[in-house]
Amino acid sequence: MKLGAFSISLAVKNIAASQQFYEKLGFTKLGGDIQQKWLVLKNGEAVIGLFEGMFEKNIITFNPGWDQNAQNVDPFDDIRTIQKHLKNAGISLTGEADENSTGPGYITLTDPDGNDILIDQHR
Repeated sequence: MKLGAFSISLAVKNIAASQQFYEKLGFTKLGGDIQQKWLVLKNGEAVIGLFEGMFEKNIITFNPGWDQNAQNVDPFDDIRTIQKHLKNAGISLTGEADENSTGPGYITLTDPDGNDILIDQHR
């Protein structure tokens, strides 16, 4: 099973202050819109998302169909295939994709320690 690009989505209190901090660590903007209070930053292969006011805690994120530069990769495992695999493995999902849909979709789950995981397919 291929989960795609990996990143950490950080719930931040002040996106401008967080952007300045992470830029001092060598991260540069990959995408996003600070006016909408979200940014994606990259340092080498490390990717972090900064999100102000969008969720309560940090989230482990995977993007099927993308590489670490948000570029399409083929082949890739569709979110509905991943969902079916996880459910067959006995993993409870907190949010599911419509199994009859195609294209973009996402699923959510929580690991045994309470860490939220988002598997978010954009294509």
